[in-house]
Amino acid sequence: MADSALFIGWGAPVRGREAKSSTVFGEAVALWTRLQSEGVIESWAAYFLGPHGGDLEGFFLLHGDREKLALASASDEVTHMLERAAMVVDRLGVVPALTGAAIESGMQRYLANASELA
Repeated sequence: MADSALFIGWGAPVRGREAKSSTVFGEAVALWTRLQSEGVIESWAAYFLGPHGGDLEGFFLLHGDREKLALASASDEVTHMLERAAMVVDRLGVVPALTGAAIESGMQRYLANASELA
């Protein structure tokens, strides 16, 4: 079971590049689907957010093994796709996350640091 996730969020499309942003979104969907079929990631999902007054308009959430996600996010093909995305959407962000069983170890690490630094 996946113990980590990769959050890839974006803001509004760059004005005048809305159609291009749709193309790059499709490229990302194809890439995540292939990486899942190859066993690099365990699963993925896309989310479009409704109006909420913030900058985030949508995100992908990729689930998988921490090391595999780290290698994938540093790969040339993912870097290439993220560079393309950054040219057609505002505020692209990529953030690793803990989930599942890794939450417990992450919380233990946090509490140990908090205790040490209190």
